[in-house]
Amino acid sequence: MAILLDTDIGTNIDDALALAYLLKRPDCELVGITTVSGEAERRAMLADAVCRACGRPDIPVHPGREEPTILPQFQPVAEQASILPAWPHETTFARNAAIAFLGDAIRSRPGELTLLSIGPLTNVGVLFAVDPEIPSLLKAHVMMGGLYGGPVAGRGPTERNIANDPHAAEVVFDARDTRLTCVGLDVTMRCSLAEATCRQRLSTVSVGLLNALADVWFAEHAEITFHDALAAAVLFEPSLCTYTRGRVRVEADNVGSLGRTQFDTASNAQPHAVATDVHVARFFEHFFSILEG
Repeated sequence: MAILLDTDIGTNIDDALALAYLLKRPDCELVGITTVSGEAERRAMLADAVCRACGRPDIPVHPGREEPTILPQFQPVAEQASILPAWPHETTFARNAAIAFLGDAIRSRPGELTLLSIGPLTNVGVLFAVDPEIPSLLKAHVMMGGLYGGPVAGRGPTERNIANDPHAAEVVFDARDTRLTCVGLDVTMRCSLAEATCRQRLSTVSVGLLNALADVWFAEHAEITFHDALAAAVLFEPSLCTYTRGRVRVEADNVGSLGRTQFDTASNAQPHAVATDVHVARFFEHFFSILEG
């Protein structure tokens, strides 16, 4: 499977776990990685470091947009990039090259590439806005983003990837000829492991950089939720989740509810597939079997 990955790696450890999963799959052709959100170049350095730690220094990495389309930036810093001094990585990147790279790659291989979005949708929304034909040229588009099955305790009414740039998300959800599958927060929150279990499982994975990232993460958190890793896994094992078709809309006008997603299963047009449940034990068995080789 030929994949383009758009990520805000560096804020949450799950982006790096999703990337390592893709790199460890022999049936995954990772065509390139683009980064989004604050400190996009440091995020690109971290993505490159993960690639090198997995023995894949050949993967193209391109930093993208750092600021949301309209709103201020809510995640200006890539905290997990603090590990970079200890790990080999590329240090020089062309600034803001992501959107052109994505467009050129998709147009060069129409109908072949799957886009995996696991960060705010700024890069993707801008690309779809300037080149509306792009969605129809993708084989598929899978995103970790949105909240579709009701509120999640302690998380509020929105999901961060959508809420960080709802105006870009609106462009993505409204795209013509879309082939979009959404894995939302209400489903991914079920895929959490406590620190002791995570450390035990990661100790069996021959990618030391992931343990370094875990040290950073567990300094302030008691568990890892595998949001982006689940979205990556369903690319190859879609039966890990169950889905419902309908129409997703995002609130991009009302200041009091910016970023809220509404999922209409009664819509005459049903262009979007939304994950509604996940087989948690099967997911973890599958995910770590790939990372452990």
